[in-house]
Amino acid sequence: MRIPSTQALRALDSFARHGSVWRAADELHLTRSAVSHQLRLLERDLGFDLLQRIGKGVALTPRGQRYAADVRKALTVLGDAGAQTNGAGVGGSFAISCPPGFASMFLCTHIGEFQQMYPDVALSVLTPRRLDDVSNPDADAFIAFGVGNWPNRAVELLCEVHFTPLCSPTLLNKVGGFSKPADVLRANLLHLSDTEDWARWLALSKVENPDTEGGIFFSDMNLVFSAAVAGQGIAMGDELTGRRALSEGRLVKPFEASVPSPRSYFLVFEHAKAGHPVLNAFSDWLRAKLSENRL
Repeated sequence: MRIPSTQALRALDSFARHGSVWRAADELHLTRSAVSHQLRLLERDLGFDLLQRIGKGVALTPRGQRYAADVRKALTVLGDAGAQTNGAGVGGSFAISCPPGFASMFLCTHIGEFQQMYPDVALSVLTPRRLDDVSNPDADAFIAFGVGNWPNRAVELLCEVHFTPLCSPTLLNKVGGFSKPADVLRANLLHLSDTEDWARWLALSKVENPDTEGGIFFSDMNLVFSAAVAGQGIAMGDELTGRRALSEGRLVKPFEASVPSPRSYFLVFEHAKAGHPVLNAFSDWLRAKLSENRL
């Protein structure tokens, strides 16, 4: 039997300790549906039921309780091993350049964990003028949003992006809901720099002759999300950077349809820095966090 994913095991452990999906979701910074999905996947991998319905709720089966206890012991052992070895021999200054939206809505919500793991690293987070800019001489590495074309640099894919409309519950109630994709045109469209993402989603949704030139344009994704949360319009966002606002109910996703972006997030650095201990440590940690936060 293949070893279940760490995220699924953490979901089980959290559910076993708290006794509810919503408390586990809050602890893991995931949606309730994401926690439920992880538990169902774990049941499928194991081949036996972990959960049973009791009244209107769910609880662990006796076999699920025994397995959860074993998982807790295993996670404790792994945590202790990490505490003993993490950060050993890794130190010095390290500057990472990162797009403002990714930095504020994802990286900065987890970065304290990296500092705990590597307390001897003096980490700096810088933001570029353009999402694909890798020219800052003060940066040791870059998280860049682009098509992957940075000549004479090492380029590693971090994650692909799918965009979908996101808006505040207040706006959704104000306009009476969105029953079909064309209804988004009844609200202000919030754009990051250009109309490309909205045009592609509306085309995918078969909205005929949409006017995407209206609305409000911003130069920073933080501003787009701030306007969306404040009910000023509907944004084209992704669930990675929007996850916290979605889980807290400040934003909602009125449609399931999403459109793949032609651009992705990449880790970019000079070839000479390959193998640098801090870069390797940061890269491994970042990939693990991104993996944990995928639904």
